[in-house]
Amino acid sequence: MEWELKRFVDSILRCRQYDLDNIGRNMRPRLKYVSPSSVVNPSFWNKLTELKLDVDRLEETERPLWGYMHFINNDNLPTTFVEVDSTSFNDEFNSQNIYIPLYGKIANKNTIEQFRQCNKLTFLQREGAQLFEKIVSGEALDEPGVLNCFVILAYADLKKYSYRFWFAFPVLNKVFIERLQTHRISNEFTKDERLLILNEFMKLDNMQKPYFLVDTRITSRKKQLSVRPIADIINISWRMWTYIYFGFLNISSNKNTVGSQLRNFVALIGYYCPYLEETNQKFLALRCKRETEGPEGSQISIEHSSVHTLRIPWVSEHDRRSCTGWEKNFQDKLGPKLANMRNLLDPLKLAEGSVDLNLKLMKWRAVPDIDLEKIKDTKCLLLGSGTLGCSVARSLLAWGVRYITLVDSATVSFSNPVRQSLFTYEDSVKMRIKSEAAAERLRDIFPGVISKGVHLTIPMPGHSVGPDLVPQVTDNIERLIDLIKCADIIFLLMDSRESRWLPAMLGNFFGKTVINAAVGFDSYLVMRHGYKNEAAGAPSTSEVNGYRIIQGHNLGCYFCNDVRAPGDTMSNRTLDQQCTVSRPGVAQIASALAVELAVSILQHKEGHNAPAFYKMSNQGDERNPEAENPGLLGLVPHSIRGFLSHYEQIIPATLKYNQCVACSDFVLEEYRNRGMEFLFLVFNSSKHLEDVTKLTDMFSQLNPDDVLVELDDETSD
Repeated sequence: MEWELKRFVDSILRCRQYDLDNIGRNMRPRLKYVSPSSVVNPSFWNKLTELKLDVDRLEETERPLWGYMHFINNDNLPTTFVEVDSTSFNDEFNSQNIYIPLYGKIANKNTIEQFRQCNKLTFLQREGAQLFEKIVSGEALDEPGVLNCFVILAYADLKKYSYRFWFAFPVLNKVFIERLQTHRISNEFTKDERLLILNEFMKLDNMQKPYFLVDTRITSRKKQLSVRPIADIINISWRMWTYIYFGFLNISSNKNTVGSQLRNFVALIGYYCPYLEETNQKFLALRCKRETEGPEGSQISIEHSSVHTLRIPWVSEHDRRSCTGWEKNFQDKLGPKLANMRNLLDPLKLAEGSVDLNLKLMKWRAVPDIDLEKIKDTKCLLLGSGTLGCSVARSLLAWGVRYITLVDSATVSFSNPVRQSLFTYEDSVKMRIKSEAAAERLRDIFPGVISKGVHLTIPMPGHSVGPDLVPQVTDNIERLIDLIKCADIIFLLMDSRESRWLPAMLGNFFGKTVINAAVGFDSYLVMRHGYKNEAAGAPSTSEVNGYRIIQGHNLGCYFCNDVRAPGDTMSNRTLDQQCTVSRPGVAQIASALAVELAVSILQHKEGHNAPAFYKMSNQGDERNPEAENPGLLGLVPHSIRGFLSHYEQIIPATLKYNQCVACSDFVLEEYRNRGMEFLFLVFNSSKHLEDVTKLTDMFSQLNPDDVLVELDDETSD
């Protein structure tokens, strides 16, 4: 009662000097404000269109909305963005720790004339009155986030998919705040206290984060710092305000400016604590920033926050309801914005814009430095369109790859569709060419992909070429060379060891990234091949902390661990040997790992020269973060060997073999000098490779009884 009487008397005296006070205020330093900026996700308009057509029809009832903003400041932006999307129409906010929810509403008019003739001043004054009613009712105490509300005035032209809209962030504009002093948070709080403030702030509910109290009262001669919700303001004695800081989440990236909604907060303080009017109070402008340094990597810091000493103004009853807040348009003028969604809401265009949604979310939250355009523009060549080829193609599609070429020589059989995800029963009935059917199915899944199927038989060592077949085989080789030259990444996904030799050799010769995937009954191998680097010189390794490091160009290929040339393994095979007999999940696992390895290479700062590591002894930690040198997406191993029988996976790395039958200098120079002649010699007799690489001389010096050659039974479908 005492303070209510004092407030009544003071109001009479102040009204007499109101004009003089206004003149005086113009001479005092005031806070500088910035307003939030709106961002409308295209999905918002898609959902609004659906609701307008199916639910609202001719109704103009205002719809409640959810907006959200990131509470971590971005120094590259002058202010924080408030975003709305299709989820904004949900009854409940899709809670996420990094986002602050905002209450909003949309008033969608039926005609452009109604939109234009709507009295914008009256419209916003009504919002200001409703905002103040939320302060009076106590709703703003329980959920202070309502002080940061927004409203959208809109007109949707559904024939042209054109939307006019105008955002407003209501602010009680007659709340004049004087700034007396500003300094860094480190001047007021110790490092431990700043860390405590951050931890306590993070524990607040997201609706409590925009505005809060920092209590620094001393009890038992000890400073007891705590972060408290705004609702506690009514329980604090006026004598204790010396120890209280008013905290608010500052949406400005500049320490000398604050978000304009601070005036709503000050109005709330003045209403519930009238004895603080015309007093100086401390405000903590909290700026959260993501720091990249620290033992645990990226962490949130409030070191860029500031403390303002502000004078709480006296505000008349009338001025408490005076409101402003219309957002400027793209021309930096007060006026509505126009969103033309014709291209985006066209089904084909909408699919094209939505297919990368998961990738963009990944970039926003998990891997902000990922280069999605690099992945999108990568040209992938898939040699083999079976179980591995179909699975690899689907995973590439999910990563946003737009250019996929599939190669195969077979047709779709009745046993294929259940294991090979791009084929159907109808494809089997029609005996469609695998590569062409797979490429067409990719376009059915996503019309924006540029997929091509090539019906081609890859010549193989040990598979003789008769005189009549020479022109056809020559044409196949030339077509394969053209495909490899145009590709950035080559996936070897064929069903025999010898079919991998020619593309492995050509991929190395042309300096391409080659990814090999092969499966057995319950095992798989995924590996990246080294490549020819003229400037690199002889293979070399280095060591660090018990690990040996092999640069990408010095890594071995699929054939480097063998001391024999690939030969004809396809003749005289029984039925189970003619088909890939493997557990169904093996190919899916290998395919996924092959694509993930390829994308990891693309995102590594050294590309396909990314080093691989292997441990030199069994002593010490299995994984040494200093030695592993992960890329943007983690490790980029040389090879991944998995064993499904006991669910084990290892990542060995091996040097290239200087007498390898596929990637050694002997073979590459022979191909460079003799070209087609050399290839046909290999096709007619794989022993020619052993002669070229001098393996024949090495074998002649060994006792056959001392040599055990293990046949490699890893195949793929």
